[in-house]
Amino acid sequence: MHRRLFLSTLAPIVFAAPFADKDGWDKVMHLNPGTEVRVTKIGARFGIVAKHYETTEDSVIITTKTEQISVPKEQIARIEFIPGPATFRSTRSSSVDNLPVDKEAARPKPGPTRTPGPTGSSSTSYSRTGKPSYELLWTRPRGN
Repeated sequence: MHRRLFLSTLAPIVFAAPFADKDGWDKVMHLNPGTEVRVTKIGARFGIVAKHYETTEDSVIITTKTEQISVPKEQIARIEFIPGPATFRSTRSSSVDNLPVDKEAARPKPGPTRTPGPTGSSSTSYSRTGKPSYELLWTRPRGN
């Protein structure tokens, strides 16, 4: 029993190891379209600031204000991005959609819709000044 449990937890690790993403390109492949990125080519002083469009196994496609560019992976030194609430695509599915809906709980109840008492309101506002900074997403592994 314990041996089978051990082998069943170890098998995915052993068999997935040869196919694992060794250089981190998988993170780039899960980047959401529209995320602001800065792609720096090998030997360039400055990076190209653009929106991420799509990533393939061997290139990243970005959109600038005037054109769409495909940059081969072997020409890229580093990729940086500005994180946001939905920066990466999720591969996990939610089971909330499969739950039954309680129709009785969703119906409005009879009676007063407003509780009598003192009234007032409050609000909180947060404003971030300036542009958020870039975070490193991928860098060329050493020796390549």
